[in-house]
Amino acid sequence: MEWFYKFPHMDDDALRNLKKAIDDGFRTFTRAYGDAIEGFFSPLQHFLIAADRFMTQTPWPIITVLVLAIAWAASRSFKVASGCLFTLLAIGYFDMWDDTMRTVSMIFVCTLLSIAIGIPVGILMSQSDRVQRIVNPILDVMQTMPSFVYLIPVVMLLGIGKVPGLIAVVIYAIPPMIRLTDLGIRLVDKDVLEAADAFGSSGRQKLFKVQLPLALPTIMAGINQTIMMALAMVVVASMIGVQGLGQPVLKAIANQYFTLGIFNGLAIVGIAIIFDRVSQAYGKRLQRHREIVHG
Repeated sequence: MEWFYKFPHMDDDALRNLKKAIDDGFRTFTRAYGDAIEGFFSPLQHFLIAADRFMTQTPWPIITVLVLAIAWAASRSFKVASGCLFTLLAIGYFDMWDDTMRTVSMIFVCTLLSIAIGIPVGILMSQSDRVQRIVNPILDVMQTMPSFVYLIPVVMLLGIGKVPGLIAVVIYAIPPMIRLTDLGIRLVDKDVLEAADAFGSSGRQKLFKVQLPLALPTIMAGINQTIMMALAMVVVASMIGVQGLGQPVLKAIANQYFTLGIFNGLAIVGIAIIFDRVSQAYGKRLQRHREIVHG
């Protein structure tokens, strides 16, 4: 009756040999192509370093004015802009400005990369049910795989540093961007598409002049969720050398510094609220504009 209480499994030696073969194969791949892959991501590293230098070396009043200008342009709300100002002043007052700027630069690059990859993939999914059936399981794995697992192959390929952390963050954060782009395009009213066909629009014109503009509020929601998930990954990414607010939190966990962890954790929350409120306000403005223009 042992089989009834203990699930039948592969022979221990066979399982050990299988795992060893996979590990050896990945190590061989890393030794053969690691340098080429690292060279491929070199431009991304330069861009990330440039963004980090801009955010950390630009005087804080200029950064503050830029953030407030973006918040006002996106939301047209005094309440949102004043909330951003209060959050930034509090972060600076408690001596977390430099780490916050490093985190913002990482999230900025991560968001741009997610948009550059996610929107084209989402468009392909919306245009083809077959592509959607292929990509959806991959997105399911990306969203449910424990975030620590992403770090293993990335570190083996690229080592410790900013680029491996960025790649791990993008893998974790990009699925909402892809899914909501696909969903937004698929939810465009069929009557609108029929009207576009009646006026002789080509497939390209219909996509860029009808579907994407009408799907923009949903796509903005995808950008919002991508930013939130990227911020959630900051502390994990700090384990492989990503500088910013995650490293003090990791230090606080290792040394039981309660105040250090709480302060930097609240700074991450503050940045998340700024991104969330600004992107949501912009999405609502787009939605109101859509309702006015299209009834």
